[in-house]
Amino acid sequence: MSRLLDGIRVIDAANFIAGPVSTTVMADFGADVIKIEPPSGDVYRVRGVGYPPSPYNFPWIVDNRSKRGVAIDLRTRDGQSVLHRLVSSADVFVTNLPLDARHRLAVRYEDLALLNARLIYASLTAYGETGEEAGRPGFDSTALWARTGLMDLVRPSPDSAPARALPGMGDHPTGMSLFGAIMAALYQRERTGRGGMVSTSLLANGLWWNAIQVQGILCGARTQTRPPREEAVSALGNLYRCRDGRWFLLTITGAELHWDAFARCIGRADLLTDPRFATLPARRANARALVGILDDVFATKSWAEWRKILETSGVVFGVVATLDDIPNDEQMVKSGALVPIDDPRAGASLTVSSPITIEGQEKVPPTLAPAIGQHTVEVLRAAGFAEDEIERLLRAGVIAQEAS
Repeated sequence: MSRLLDGIRVIDAANFIAGPVSTTVMADFGADVIKIEPPSGDVYRVRGVGYPPSPYNFPWIVDNRSKRGVAIDLRTRDGQSVLHRLVSSADVFVTNLPLDARHRLAVRYEDLALLNARLIYASLTAYGETGEEAGRPGFDSTALWARTGLMDLVRPSPDSAPARALPGMGDHPTGMSLFGAIMAALYQRERTGRGGMVSTSLLANGLWWNAIQVQGILCGARTQTRPPREEAVSALGNLYRCRDGRWFLLTITGAELHWDAFARCIGRADLLTDPRFATLPARRANARALVGILDDVFATKSWAEWRKILETSGVVFGVVATLDDIPNDEQMVKSGALVPIDDPRAGASLTVSSPITIEGQEKVPPTLAPAIGQHTVEVLRAAGFAEDEIERLLRAGVIAQEAS
Protein backbone atom coordinates (compact mmCIF):
# COMPACT_ATOMS: atom_id res chain seq x y z
CA MET A 1 0.00 0.00 0.00
CA SER A 2 1.04 3.62 -0.46
CA ARG A 3 2.23 5.23 2.77
CA LEU A 4 2.38 8.89 3.67
CA LEU A 5 6.19 9.12 3.69
CA ASP A 6 7.04 6.67 0.91
CA GLY A 7 9.99 8.06 -1.03
CA ILE A 8 11.14 10.37 1.78
CA ARG A 9 14.75 9.73 2.75
CA VAL A 10 15.88 10.74 6.22
CA ILE A 11 19.43 11.00 7.54
CA ASP A 12 19.29 10.42 11.29
CA ALA A 13 22.58 11.78 12.63
CA ALA A 14 21.27 12.15 16.17
CA ASN A 15 22.08 10.11 19.26
CA PHE A 16 20.44 9.05 22.49
CA ILE A 17 16.65 9.43 22.39
CA ALA A 18 14.70 12.54 21.41
CA GLY A 19 16.25 13.10 17.97
CA PRO A 20 16.08 9.46 16.87
CA VAL A 21 12.50 9.17 18.18
CA SER A 22 11.37 11.72 15.58
CA THR A 23 12.77 9.60 12.76
CA THR A 24 11.36 6.38 14.20
CA VAL A 25 7.89 7.86 13.75
CA MET A 26 8.79 8.80 10.18
CA ALA A 27 9.89 5.22 9.55
CA ASP A 28 6.54 4.02 10.88
CA PHE A 29 4.88 5.95 8.05
CA GLY A 30 7.16 4.69 5.30
CA ALA A 31 10.22 6.96 5.31
CA ASP A 32 13.59 5.41 4.50
CA VAL A 33 15.57 6.31 7.61
CA ILE A 34 19.35 5.95 7.52
CA LYS A 35 20.82 5.87 11.01
CA ILE A 36 24.31 7.39 11.07
CA GLU A 37 26.62 6.27 13.88
CA PRO A 38 30.36 6.38 14.50
CA PRO A 39 32.09 3.03 13.93
CA SER A 40 32.15 2.62 17.72
CA GLY A 41 28.35 2.91 17.80
CA ASP A 42 25.83 5.35 19.23
CA VAL A 43 26.45 5.79 22.96
CA TYR A 44 22.77 4.94 23.48
CA ARG A 45 23.61 1.33 22.68
CA VAL A 46 25.16 1.10 26.15
CA ARG A 47 22.47 1.16 28.82
CA GLY A 48 23.25 3.47 31.69
CA VAL A 49 22.11 3.77 35.28
CA GLY A 50 18.38 3.34 35.79
CA TYR A 51 17.78 0.65 33.18
CA PRO A 52 16.91 -2.84 34.42
CA PRO A 53 19.23 -5.65 33.32
CA SER A 54 18.24 -7.63 30.24
CA PRO A 55 19.95 -9.72 27.55
CA TYR A 56 18.08 -7.56 25.02
CA ASN A 57 18.99 -3.97 24.25
CA PHE A 58 15.41 -2.80 24.69
CA PRO A 59 16.06 0.98 24.60
CA TRP A 60 17.77 0.62 21.23
CA ILE A 61 15.02 -1.68 19.96
CA VAL A 62 12.16 0.71 20.64
CA ASP A 63 13.85 3.98 19.66
CA ASN A 64 15.67 2.92 16.49
CA ARG A 65 13.47 0.26 14.92
CA SER A 66 12.79 0.09 11.20
CA LYS A 67 15.96 2.01 10.22
CA ARG A 68 19.03 1.19 8.15
CA GLY A 69 22.35 1.50 9.92
CA VAL A 70 25.40 3.23 8.44
CA ALA A 71 28.67 3.73 10.35
CA ILE A 72 30.80 6.75 9.41
CA ASP A 73 33.68 8.42 11.22
CA LEU A 74 32.70 12.06 10.81
CA ARG A 75 35.93 13.21 12.44
CA THR A 76 37.65 12.54 9.11
CA ARG A 77 37.40 14.61 5.95
CA ASP A 78 36.53 11.48 4.00
CA GLY A 79 33.76 10.69 6.47
CA GLN A 80 32.32 14.16 6.12
CA SER A 81 32.48 13.80 2.35
CA VAL A 82 30.53 10.53 2.54
CA LEU A 83 27.84 12.12 4.67
CA HIS A 84 27.62 15.14 2.39
CA ARG A 85 27.03 12.89 -0.60
CA LEU A 86 24.22 11.14 1.24
CA VAL A 87 22.73 14.46 2.32
CA SER A 88 22.73 15.79 -1.23
CA SER A 89 19.91 13.41 -2.15
CA ALA A 90 18.11 13.33 1.23
CA ASP A 91 14.88 15.02 2.23
CA VAL A 92 15.50 15.38 5.96
CA PHE A 93 18.59 15.61 8.15
CA VAL A 94 18.20 15.29 11.94
CA THR A 95 20.87 16.07 14.51
CA ASN A 96 21.22 16.82 18.19
CA LEU A 97 24.98 17.24 18.16
CA PRO A 98 26.25 20.13 20.29
CA LEU A 99 26.56 23.33 18.27
CA ASP A 100 30.36 23.40 18.44
CA ALA A 101 30.56 19.77 17.30
CA ARG A 102 28.39 20.59 14.28
CA HIS A 103 30.94 23.19 13.25
CA ARG A 104 33.86 20.77 13.65
CA LEU A 105 32.09 17.99 11.74
CA ALA A 106 30.74 20.27 8.99
CA VAL A 107 27.09 19.41 9.67
CA ARG A 108 25.70 22.87 10.45
CA TYR A 109 22.61 24.01 8.58
CA GLU A 110 24.69 26.43 6.54
CA ASP A 111 27.04 23.57 5.58
CA LEU A 112 24.33 21.20 4.38
CA ALA A 113 21.84 23.66 2.90
CA LEU A 114 24.44 24.52 0.26
CA LEU A 115 24.40 20.89 -0.88
CA ASN A 116 20.63 20.49 -1.15
CA ALA A 117 18.17 23.37 -1.44
CA ARG A 118 15.24 21.04 -0.66
CA LEU A 119 16.74 19.66 2.55
CA ILE A 120 14.79 19.91 5.81
CA TYR A 121 17.36 20.38 8.57
CA ALA A 122 15.91 19.39 11.97
CA SER A 123 17.85 20.52 15.00
CA LEU A 124 17.40 19.46 18.61
CA THR A 125 19.20 21.21 21.46
CA ALA A 126 18.94 21.19 25.22
CA TYR A 127 18.47 24.93 25.76
CA GLY A 128 17.71 26.42 22.33
CA GLU A 129 19.64 27.77 19.36
CA THR A 130 20.40 31.23 20.77
CA GLY A 131 21.37 32.78 24.09
CA GLU A 132 24.31 32.24 26.40
CA GLU A 133 23.34 28.63 27.12
CA ALA A 134 22.70 27.61 23.52
CA GLY A 135 25.80 25.42 23.42
CA ARG A 136 25.30 23.93 26.86
CA PRO A 137 24.76 20.16 26.95
CA GLY A 138 21.77 18.73 28.78
CA PHE A 139 19.44 15.78 29.13
CA ASP A 140 15.68 15.67 29.52
CA SER A 141 16.19 15.16 33.26
CA THR A 142 18.06 18.48 33.56
CA ALA A 143 16.86 20.80 30.79
CA LEU A 144 13.24 19.63 30.58
CA TRP A 145 12.35 18.16 33.94
CA ALA A 146 14.42 20.04 36.50
CA ARG A 147 14.84 23.45 34.83
CA THR A 148 11.17 24.13 34.09
CA GLY A 149 9.65 23.59 37.53
CA LEU A 150 8.18 20.17 36.80
CA MET A 151 10.57 18.34 39.09
CA ASP A 152 9.68 20.65 41.96
CA LEU A 153 5.92 20.69 41.42
CA VAL A 154 5.19 16.96 41.17
CA ARG A 155 6.75 16.03 44.49
CA PRO A 156 4.12 14.13 46.54
CA SER A 157 4.19 16.65 49.41
CA PRO A 158 5.95 19.88 50.34
CA ASP A 159 8.35 17.98 52.61
CA SER A 160 9.30 15.43 49.95
CA ALA A 161 12.44 15.66 47.86
CA PRO A 162 11.92 16.75 44.23
CA ALA A 163 10.65 13.90 42.05
CA ARG A 164 13.28 12.28 39.84
CA ALA A 165 12.53 11.66 36.18
CA LEU A 166 12.51 8.25 34.54
CA PRO A 167 14.98 7.57 31.71
CA GLY A 168 13.71 9.07 28.46
CA MET A 169 10.51 10.36 30.02
CA GLY A 170 10.81 13.80 28.43
CA ASP A 171 12.74 12.69 25.36
CA HIS A 172 9.88 10.79 23.76
CA PRO A 173 7.38 13.68 23.77
CA THR A 174 10.16 16.03 22.64
CA GLY A 175 10.82 13.70 19.73
CA MET A 176 7.17 14.05 18.78
CA SER A 177 7.56 17.83 18.77
CA LEU A 178 10.50 17.51 16.39
CA PHE A 179 8.49 15.11 14.21
CA GLY A 180 5.70 17.68 14.01
CA ALA A 181 8.18 20.39 13.03
CA ILE A 182 9.64 18.19 10.30
CA MET A 183 6.22 17.39 8.90
CA ALA A 184 5.31 21.09 8.87
CA ALA A 185 8.52 21.84 7.00
CA LEU A 186 7.77 19.11 4.44
CA TYR A 187 4.35 20.69 3.93
CA GLN A 188 5.97 24.09 3.48
CA ARG A 189 8.35 22.56 0.94
CA GLU A 190 5.39 21.27 -1.03
CA ARG A 191 4.17 24.86 -1.30
CA THR A 192 7.49 26.62 -1.89
CA GLY A 193 9.79 23.98 -3.35
CA ARG A 194 12.49 24.83 -0.83
CA GLY A 195 13.72 23.24 2.36
CA GLY A 196 14.65 24.98 5.56
CA MET A 197 15.61 24.56 9.18
CA VAL A 198 13.31 23.59 12.05
CA SER A 199 14.22 23.14 15.67
CA THR A 200 13.01 22.41 19.15
CA SER A 201 14.65 22.07 22.54
CA LEU A 202 14.22 20.12 25.73
CA LEU A 203 13.81 23.41 27.59
CA ALA A 204 10.97 24.58 25.33
CA ASN A 205 9.20 21.25 25.63
CA GLY A 206 9.47 21.27 29.41
CA LEU A 207 7.92 24.72 29.50
CA TRP A 208 5.14 23.51 27.20
CA TRP A 209 4.50 20.53 29.49
CA ASN A 210 4.26 22.92 32.41
CA ALA A 211 2.60 25.73 30.45
CA ILE A 212 -0.42 26.24 32.72
CA GLN A 213 1.67 26.69 35.85
CA VAL A 214 4.31 28.70 34.01
CA GLN A 215 1.70 31.06 32.58
CA GLY A 216 0.33 31.41 36.08
CA ILE A 217 3.63 32.62 37.50
CA LEU A 218 4.10 34.92 34.51
CA CYS A 219 0.73 36.44 35.41
CA GLY A 220 1.68 36.80 39.06
CA ALA A 221 -0.20 33.75 40.40
CA ARG A 222 1.71 31.85 43.06
CA THR A 223 1.55 28.08 42.67
CA GLN A 224 2.22 26.12 45.83
CA THR A 225 3.53 22.60 46.08
CA ARG A 226 0.68 20.15 46.35
CA PRO A 227 -0.23 19.01 49.86
CA PRO A 228 0.07 15.37 50.93
CA ARG A 229 -2.60 12.99 49.62
CA GLU A 230 -4.32 12.96 53.01
CA GLU A 231 -4.75 16.75 52.83
CA ALA A 232 -5.86 16.97 49.21
CA VAL A 233 -7.90 19.99 48.17
CA SER A 234 -10.58 17.63 46.84
CA ALA A 235 -11.25 14.18 48.21
CA LEU A 236 -12.91 13.29 44.91
CA GLY A 237 -9.77 13.96 42.91
CA ASN A 238 -7.40 11.76 44.84
CA LEU A 239 -5.58 8.44 45.10
CA TYR A 240 -7.01 5.53 47.09
CA ARG A 241 -5.70 2.10 48.01
CA CYS A 242 -7.79 -1.05 47.86
CA ARG A 243 -7.69 -4.06 50.15
CA ASP A 244 -5.18 -5.86 47.91
CA GLY A 245 -2.77 -2.90 47.93
CA ARG A 246 -3.66 -1.65 44.44
CA TRP A 247 -3.99 2.10 44.05
CA PHE A 248 -6.40 3.92 41.76
CA LEU A 249 -7.08 7.53 40.90
CA LEU A 250 -10.55 8.96 41.40
CA THR A 251 -11.44 12.03 39.32
CA ILE A 252 -14.92 13.37 39.92
CA THR A 253 -15.87 16.80 38.61
CA GLY A 254 -17.99 19.29 40.50
CA ALA A 255 -21.30 18.02 39.07
CA GLU A 256 -23.71 17.04 41.84
CA LEU A 257 -25.02 14.20 39.70
CA HIS A 258 -21.62 12.50 39.82
CA TRP A 259 -21.38 12.89 43.58
CA ASP A 260 -24.80 11.36 44.06
CA ALA A 261 -24.07 8.37 41.80
CA PHE A 262 -20.67 7.83 43.38
CA ALA A 263 -21.89 7.88 46.97
CA ARG A 264 -24.68 5.43 46.19
CA CYS A 265 -22.50 3.00 44.23
CA ILE A 266 -19.98 2.68 47.07
CA GLY A 267 -22.79 2.00 49.52
CA ARG A 268 -22.52 5.31 51.37
CA ALA A 269 -25.74 7.14 50.49
CA ASP A 270 -25.61 8.51 54.03
CA LEU A 271 -22.86 10.90 52.89
CA LEU A 272 -25.40 12.69 50.71
CA THR A 273 -27.24 13.98 53.77
CA ASP A 274 -24.17 14.62 55.89
CA PRO A 275 -23.96 18.43 56.14
CA ARG A 276 -20.17 18.26 55.83
CA PHE A 277 -20.49 16.88 52.31
CA ALA A 278 -23.91 18.02 51.12
CA THR A 279 -22.56 20.67 48.73
CA LEU A 280 -19.41 21.15 46.67
CA PRO A 281 -18.10 23.98 48.90
CA ALA A 282 -18.79 21.84 51.96
CA ARG A 283 -16.95 18.87 50.49
CA ARG A 284 -13.98 21.10 49.71
CA ALA A 285 -13.99 22.55 53.22
CA ASN A 286 -14.12 19.06 54.74
CA ALA A 287 -11.92 17.29 52.24
CA ARG A 288 -9.61 15.83 54.85
CA ALA A 289 -12.49 14.15 56.70
CA LEU A 290 -13.90 12.78 53.45
CA VAL A 291 -10.50 11.40 52.44
CA GLY A 292 -10.38 9.47 55.72
CA ILE A 293 -13.87 8.06 55.18
CA LEU A 294 -13.09 6.99 51.62
CA ASP A 295 -9.79 5.44 52.72
CA ASP A 296 -11.77 3.17 55.05
CA VAL A 297 -14.37 2.40 52.37
CA PHE A 298 -11.92 1.41 49.65
CA ALA A 299 -9.85 -0.69 52.04
CA THR A 300 -12.76 -3.14 52.30
CA LYS A 301 -12.56 -4.59 48.76
CA SER A 302 -9.98 -5.52 46.13
CA TRP A 303 -9.28 -3.42 43.06
CA ALA A 304 -11.08 -5.91 40.82
CA GLU A 305 -14.20 -5.60 42.98
CA TRP A 306 -14.07 -1.81 43.11
CA ARG A 307 -13.51 -1.55 39.38
CA LYS A 308 -16.77 -3.37 38.67
CA ILE A 309 -18.64 -1.25 41.20
CA LEU A 310 -17.27 2.09 40.01
CA GLU A 311 -17.96 1.27 36.36
CA THR A 312 -21.67 1.37 37.19
CA SER A 313 -21.47 4.94 38.50
CA GLY A 314 -20.26 6.74 35.36
CA VAL A 315 -17.51 8.55 37.26
CA VAL A 316 -13.97 8.83 35.88
CA PHE A 317 -11.34 6.67 37.57
CA GLY A 318 -8.27 4.70 36.61
CA VAL A 319 -5.90 2.17 38.08
CA VAL A 320 -2.37 3.20 38.97
CA ALA A 321 -0.83 0.57 36.76
CA THR A 322 2.55 -1.04 37.30
CA LEU A 323 4.85 -2.10 34.49
CA ASP A 324 3.88 -5.69 35.24
CA ASP A 325 0.32 -4.86 34.19
CA ILE A 326 1.25 -3.73 30.68
CA PRO A 327 2.02 -7.06 28.93
CA ASN A 328 -1.51 -8.22 29.82
CA ASP A 329 -3.33 -4.98 29.02
CA GLU A 330 -5.70 -5.97 26.22
CA GLN A 331 -6.77 -2.40 25.51
CA MET A 332 -3.20 -1.38 24.70
CA VAL A 333 -3.03 -4.08 22.04
CA LYS A 334 -6.53 -3.65 20.65
CA SER A 335 -6.10 0.12 20.37
CA GLY A 336 -2.78 -0.26 18.53
CA ALA A 337 -0.69 1.32 21.25
CA LEU A 338 1.31 -1.92 21.43
CA VAL A 339 2.05 -3.65 18.11
CA PRO A 340 3.68 -6.94 17.11
CA ILE A 341 7.37 -7.14 16.27
CA ASP A 342 8.19 -10.36 14.47
CA ASP A 343 11.85 -10.96 15.29
CA PRO A 344 13.10 -13.31 18.01
CA ARG A 345 16.14 -11.07 18.54
CA ALA A 346 13.82 -8.40 19.94
CA GLY A 347 13.14 -10.51 23.01
CA ALA A 348 9.43 -9.68 22.90
CA SER A 349 6.45 -10.21 20.65
CA LEU A 350 5.25 -6.60 21.12
CA THR A 351 6.75 -3.13 20.89
CA VAL A 352 5.48 0.36 21.62
CA SER A 353 3.88 2.05 18.62
CA SER A 354 4.26 5.74 17.87
CA PRO A 355 1.30 7.56 19.44
CA ILE A 356 -0.49 8.86 16.34
CA THR A 357 -2.67 7.25 13.71
CA ILE A 358 -3.83 8.56 10.34
CA GLU A 359 -7.02 7.36 8.70
CA GLY A 360 -6.21 5.16 5.72
CA GLN A 361 -2.56 4.80 6.71
CA GLU A 362 -1.19 1.47 7.87
CA LYS A 363 2.11 1.78 9.68
CA VAL A 364 5.14 -0.18 8.58
CA PRO A 365 5.43 -3.40 10.64
CA PRO A 366 8.37 -2.77 13.01
CA THR A 367 11.70 -4.37 12.22
CA LEU A 368 14.64 -4.79 14.55
CA ALA A 369 16.85 -1.74 15.09
CA PRO A 370 20.06 -2.02 13.07
CA ALA A 371 23.43 -3.28 14.24
CA ILE A 372 26.37 -0.90 13.91
CA GLY A 373 26.89 -0.25 10.20
CA GLN A 374 24.57 -3.08 9.22
CA HIS A 375 23.60 -1.40 5.95
CA THR A 376 26.66 0.75 5.25
CA VAL A 377 27.72 -0.91 2.00
CA GLU A 378 24.14 -1.28 0.79
CA VAL A 379 23.38 2.40 1.31
CA LEU A 380 26.63 3.64 -0.23
CA ARG A 381 26.18 1.46 -3.30
CA ALA A 382 22.69 2.85 -3.82
CA ALA A 383 24.13 6.37 -3.45
CA GLY A 384 26.51 5.75 -6.37
CA PHE A 385 29.75 4.93 -4.56
CA ALA A 386 32.04 2.68 -6.61
CA GLU A 387 33.11 -0.67 -5.17
CA ASP A 388 36.78 0.28 -5.01
CA GLU A 389 35.87 3.51 -3.21
CA ILE A 390 33.81 1.60 -0.64
CA GLU A 391 36.69 -0.83 -0.10
CA ARG A 392 39.14 2.03 0.41
CA LEU A 393 36.88 3.68 2.98
CA LEU A 394 36.39 0.38 4.81
CA ARG A 395 40.15 -0.29 4.96
CA ALA A 396 40.78 3.23 6.23
CA GLY A 397 38.18 2.86 8.97
CA VAL A 398 36.21 5.83 7.65
CA ILE A 399 33.14 3.62 7.38
CA ALA A 400 32.29 0.30 9.01
CA GLN A 401 30.11 -2.63 8.06
CA GLU A 402 28.77 -5.23 10.43
CA ALA A 403 30.58 -8.55 9.97
CA SER A 404 28.26 -11.12 8.38
